[in-house]
Amino acid sequence: MTSARKDPSALISEDDREEAVRRLREAYAQEHVSHEEMDARLDQLLAARTHDELAAALDGLPGEVPDTPPTIAAAGGRIKRRGAWRVPRTLKVASAYGKVRLDLSRAVIEHPVVDIELRLGTGGATITVPRDAIVDVEDLSTGWKDLRYKPPGRSRPGGVRIRFSGVMGFGRLRIRHAWR
Repeated sequence: MTSARKDPSALISEDDREEAVRRLREAYAQEHVSHEEMDARLDQLLAARTHDELAAALDGLPGEVPDTPPTIAAAGGRIKRRGAWRVPRTLKVASAYGKVRLDLSRAVIEHPVVDIELRLGTGGATITVPRDAIVDVEDLSTGWKDLRYKPPGRSRPGGVRIRFSGVMGFGRLRIRHAWR
């Protein structure tokens, strides 16, 4: 939860409250708190108005373990994702020798920002992003060949922001926007 970085006396948002309830449920599911303790803490969470009150309700729960981002990897061969696949908030794509084809145009993207870290050796990669996506390639390092990406003339506000980072070895990376 990010409330540790916020002003303790500031009012909480519904997102903060939902995140705290999720964390309490996970602690209960892992048997860190009893049923009675969960009920008491849940009452505290629902009545909390500030980050201090929220932190008091979560006090003593195990700390959150940072999630390791999902990785799509192959030493050789192809990596291919298309259709209605669910795109996580952070994704790593690693390939030593093969071709990579990611089509995000029909994918289920539930986050306003998606970070994709590429670790590619030889072989090329083609990534299709949604038509209204905003693409950021500032943190991407290409080795031998240049990146092929042409931003659209006009972008519509409200599109998902896709940030690419990582390293491309000897292959070419092509990023394009979907037609529809």
